[in-house]
Amino acid sequence: MAASAALSNSITAFKPSPCQPRAASINPLPSIKLPSISSNYPLISHFAPTPKNPTVTPLRSAAAAAPETTNSSTTFHGLCYVVGDNIDTDQIIPAEYLTLVPSNPDEYKKLGSYALCGLPSSYPTRFVEPGEFTSKYSIVIGGDNFGCGSSREHAPVALGAAGVAAVVAESYARIFFRNSVSTGEVYPLESEVRICEECKTGDVVTVEFGESRLINHTTGKEYKLKPIGDAGPVIEAGGIFAYARKTGMISN
Repeated sequence: MAASAALSNSITAFKPSPCQPRAASINPLPSIKLPSISSNYPLISHFAPTPKNPTVTPLRSAAAAAPETTNSSTTFHGLCYVVGDNIDTDQIIPAEYLTLVPSNPDEYKKLGSYALCGLPSSYPTRFVEPGEFTSKYSIVIGGDNFGCGSSREHAPVALGAAGVAAVVAESYARIFFRNSVSTGEVYPLESEVRICEECKTGDVVTVEFGESRLINHTTGKEYKLKPIGDAGPVIEAGGIFAYARKTGMISN
């Protein structure tokens, strides 16, 4: 009993009081500012669309400063695959495939073969043909609230593994936008109009970062896109950790 009381007193002695400040001898870990999306909304659900004009604050480094915008000469050209509103993460990559580990090259490849396989039968054209690991469609065009649903990072990873360079949508679920930036797999670009209603799957399109526009060569129409802003250098570097190494935030 005496030993038990002594142990109890010892534990109590080291329990900090909520009314007392932390001891000065305990040095907090240095803070690292990770990319964050700020908006005028005090609370945004992961299931809600991202604000219309999000600003992304990337990692900063005193040792080296990355350019504030993506290379203006960056362009993506290819066939587009068009989807509608509220394409959720279960449609992008069904939960049964979340056991695949993206860091394993073979399993990363398999993830690409399952990209957008959860779309309903109202989409008669397969995004990835059976037996293939990549898609012939390098640009996905969507509507409102693209990427809603769960927080799985596998969603943008699966699209990237399938060969998608960019998604152009009217708006995004906040968590999909963040995951796209942090993984560096795809560029989540926002359109100013509902391009998904004016383009068709199989149209030949070009995305130009310098002009912030999408050109549909099949129809001859052009559409203004919102600048990717500070998220661009993070994606261009290959994701948040690659960007941190590039800027000297963390060692190689």
